[in-house]
Amino acid sequence: MVRSIGKTMVQGKNYGPQITVKRISTRGRKCKPIFVQIARQVVKLNASDLRLPSRAWKVKLVGEGADDAGGVFDDTITEMCQELETGIVDLLIPSPNATAEVGYNRDRFLFNPSACLDEHLMQFKFLGILMGVAIRTKKPLDLHLAPLVWKQLCCVPLTLEDLEEVDLLYVQTLNSILHIEDSGITEESFHEMIPLDSFVGQSADGKMVPIIPGGNSIPLTFSNRKEYVERAIEYRLHEMDRQVAAVREGMSWIVPVPLLSLLTAKQLEQMVCGMPEISVEVLKKVVRYREVDEQHQLVQWFWHTLEEFSNEERVLFMRFVSGRSRLPANTADISQRFQIMKVDRPYDSLPTSQTCFFQLRLPPYSSQLVMAERLRYAINNCRSIDMDNYMLSRNVDNAEGSDTDY
Repeated sequence: MVRSIGKTMVQGKNYGPQITVKRISTRGRKCKPIFVQIARQVVKLNASDLRLPSRAWKVKLVGEGADDAGGVFDDTITEMCQELETGIVDLLIPSPNATAEVGYNRDRFLFNPSACLDEHLMQFKFLGILMGVAIRTKKPLDLHLAPLVWKQLCCVPLTLEDLEEVDLLYVQTLNSILHIEDSGITEESFHEMIPLDSFVGQSADGKMVPIIPGGNSIPLTFSNRKEYVERAIEYRLHEMDRQVAAVREGMSWIVPVPLLSLLTAKQLEQMVCGMPEISVEVLKKVVRYREVDEQHQLVQWFWHTLEEFSNEERVLFMRFVSGRSRLPANTADISQRFQIMKVDRPYDSLPTSQTCFFQLRLPPYSSQLVMAERLRYAINNCRSIDMDNYMLSRNVDNAEGSDTDY
């Protein structure tokens, strides 16, 4: 089984500068995350070179047999999103509600407030570039950021309700401190019930931090508890400001950032991330058939199979045929037609794809049941690019000191 990546560049079609990525470890050296490799190269480029309609850069995969006609670019974008949300790159953290398993947004992520080194801020800037590229190319990112993050990117002031939607327990704790007299607690018994003795509070990543400069040496008392709660809320609503500013700086490379203030948080999320649900009806609207027509039994079986898939399986299918995991929110923004092609291969063979061309290649099948089984196997087990010998000979790693580069 192979998952095929398109090998031919479309003549005259512009693409940006070439970015080199190494995914295969050599000489016992573990490669750096793809996000880090690409970020370090892209931030050194001129912003004007990245403002392209289809893809901002061309990816060369060292030691792998693929020529990037768009599919490799899409595939690496998807891999970078996975690195961000699995903690391989430490820019994002699960919402505190996810950790505590309470409240809303348990499946959402926040910017990591502890990621504040220059290297981190450079990476946040690159994340902003990725968001801008997603808006410009209309190829969404598979990211699950909390509404609070999108509000900040749109410069919408945050409220206590926004904090509660990602950290319910902390807001409840602050409210209990503020109204502790309702529980019969007095100044004399305050410190018996409250384990805090200074102006420190819990950050989004769970660390205890001073909520104002010198907070470690400022006593928390019954009489100043209102100020403490106000300062704690203020700290939490602004603890990601540096990271947000870096992301907006990156977005400004690609799109006019001042216009983001005209959008709602939901609108910006849809522009950057598209729709999480893969709609079969949308794919039907943009499909083109090759060597087969829509009345053919093979095609009918395919659509029935896709409709029977769960959304998680349809996401894997999208990754298999396009390198991406999401569709744009607006069907009109799908710039590339989905292609279904009947190929002359042995019965009941595994399907293949060309991600550069959003193309699924189906061999003949003896039944829909067999087709579904073969398709499920392909989308779950074929995550790598095939080894094209010609491109493999060109994509060799001749660089010295690649441990530093990659």
